Amino acid sequence: MLSIHGVSKHFGGITAIKDVSFSIEQGEIVGLVGPNGAGKSTLLNVISGIYLPSSGSIIFDGLDITDMNPNKVCKHGIAKTFQLVHSFPELTAIQNVLVGAVFGNSDKIGMVEAREKAERNLEFIGYPMNKMNYPVKNLTVVELKRIQLARALATEPKLLLLDEVTTGLNPKESNEAITLIQKIRESGITILIVEHVMRVIMNVSDRIVVLHHGEKIAEGTPHEIANDEKVITSYLGKKIYA
Repeated sequence: MLSIHGVSKHFGGITAIKDVSFSIEQGEIVGLVGPNGAGKSTLLNVISGIYLPSSGSIIFDGLDITDMNPNKVCKHGIAKTFQLVHSFPELTAIQNVLVGAVFGNSDKIGMVEAREKAERNLEFIGYPMNKMNYPVKNLTVVELKRIQLARALATEPKLLLLDEVTTGLNPKESNEAITLIQKIRESGITILIVEHVMRVIMNVSDRIVVLHHGEKIAEGTPHEIANDEKVITSYLGKKIYA
């Protein structure tokens, strides 16, 4: 589904990503991990068109999306959430999700159909529907994250890029996030997830890619990554069980 070939990204004299290559098959959940500054979020931004790569290519569903801008990437079926929640604070929850429904990968959609899609996705992610007409500026972090996720899903993606979905969540909320991620995959959506909470990444991922100083240093199953000496030395610090 997604093939990344030798992708690098430079910001002036700083190399954020260096010659990264890997692929994602349809239906997979692939984890992307590494220390702070490893280039994880930068890579998601390159895939989604927010940044153009300095070199390399990105192929999605047989189409070269390397130089596409974000709205075209979204139209072709890739949606992204952000580590820091982006919302329209003066709008209601349903209006925030309508943005995704209207400006997603559907060329033409009426407002009635768009609202139905927005409501369907709010309900899917477990948002309290009695709050859908409340302005989001007074909502909790958990509720804002769910709205952001519903907005991304409302674009009808084939591939969902998740950036630090459990940041700011307590253990109970993180468990709920794990369940929701698995539910999204079961609905037919492929997922690439950046996450620092290793318990989460080990639970949801089929494969894990590890970045360090912008370079890929390992790729494998959760069990393989948990026992990889290079990963333990550069990132984990100790063996974990998977």
